[in-house]
Amino acid sequence: MQISWTIIEKSQGSLKVSVEGELWTNAQTKAFNKLAKDVVVPGFRKGNAPKDMVRKQISEQNILLEAVESLAQEALNVGLKQENLNPISRPELGIDAITKEAVSMSFTFWVRPEVTLGEYKGLDIKKAKTKVTKKEVDAKIEELRGQFAELVLKEEGHIEHKDTAVIDFEGFKEGVAFEGGKGENYALEIGSNSFIPGFEEALIGMKSGEEKDVALKFPENYQAENLAGQDVVFKVKINEIKAKHLPELTDDFAKEVNHHDTKTLADMREHLEEDLQKEKETKAEEDFNNAILSAVVDGSSVDVPDVMVEEETETMVEDFKNRLQQQGFSMDQYAQITGQTLDDLKAQMRVDAGGKVKVRLVLDAIASKEAFEIKAEEVDAEYAKIAETYSMDIERVKSLAPIDTITYDLRLRKAYDFIRESVKQ
Repeated sequence: MQISWTIIEKSQGSLKVSVEGELWTNAQTKAFNKLAKDVVVPGFRKGNAPKDMVRKQISEQNILLEAVESLAQEALNVGLKQENLNPISRPELGIDAITKEAVSMSFTFWVRPEVTLGEYKGLDIKKAKTKVTKKEVDAKIEELRGQFAELVLKEEGHIEHKDTAVIDFEGFKEGVAFEGGKGENYALEIGSNSFIPGFEEALIGMKSGEEKDVALKFPENYQAENLAGQDVVFKVKINEIKAKHLPELTDDFAKEVNHHDTKTLADMREHLEEDLQKEKETKAEEDFNNAILSAVVDGSSVDVPDVMVEEETETMVEDFKNRLQQQGFSMDQYAQITGQTLDDLKAQMRVDAGGKVKVRLVLDAIASKEAFEIKAEEVDAEYAKIAETYSMDIERVKSLAPIDTITYDLRLRKAYDFIRESVKQ
């Protein structure tokens, strides 16, 4: 066999294999014998007619194509081994030239791309220091006051920011009411941004019993195409106005909130400060990890194959569908609610998918360069950890997550831990 490997674009290439001589002749003989079994010659039982009579009923082209089919896998395996190739997509077979004397085949597929690594050891990245201020604790308490506030009817006065207006409304486009634009006794908090821009602001200053026509334009990117960018008029009537009555800051309020079973305002403040500190530390840790990954990935060079991006996109879409299903929604329902089609969702996810693939390729390249090995006991420990986390039988976990997948994930994790541990402190 004569074998050559040529890159077409990025990491997609063509493996050409030429076969001649005895190997090709034997392949044709096997092909003829296989085809001959199904040939019927009048006067003879199937498969028992003289070969010269059978040959007249089998075209040379069919014999050659059958010979290629029988020889293709062997040719591919020899080529992959000789060129040390590892396909990441299904090889597509093509026949470049074929005669009784020789055949030239080509296998087109993608391989894992080469990664040119930048600096990944001794990075100068600092984790942000965290501290909770009194102002932040006060803001959290005010948020809780808002959540536990009572709505009190305003007998007099007008609508103000943060008031809740109980309204009747109906929307019209070119004088015709449009679907989904009507509501009765709808409780709308002013400033909640529940309606399209301009609607809530237009109600400020109105009094109970007052009616008003509100002229607005729907946003250009509104999910309902028949309304996107369109001028409309909402006829609005104010039925009631309710103001928030905030609870006083007392121990009784702390007991009502019952945050971490606290009984006094002082204890609640202390627990809130602890929670905010944990949140800040978690955020700082995430930012630190992201900064490390960004520095390593951005400093490396790799042409991410389209096939890997598409595969990752499909995985992300399936995960999203599963999450929707767990919440009792279908993709069709999601599309109706958001106005997003499946193609829209894929287009959004494709951007993130490319980044995820690049991260994995870079970490895998680092693992290879540092010659990291994953021991059997590490794999067993990971299986046990997953089984415990999801309360699953370990054999069930193994059936869902092949050992190659677990090993690969552990390699990437080991590479990242190595990078992080070398960061300058």
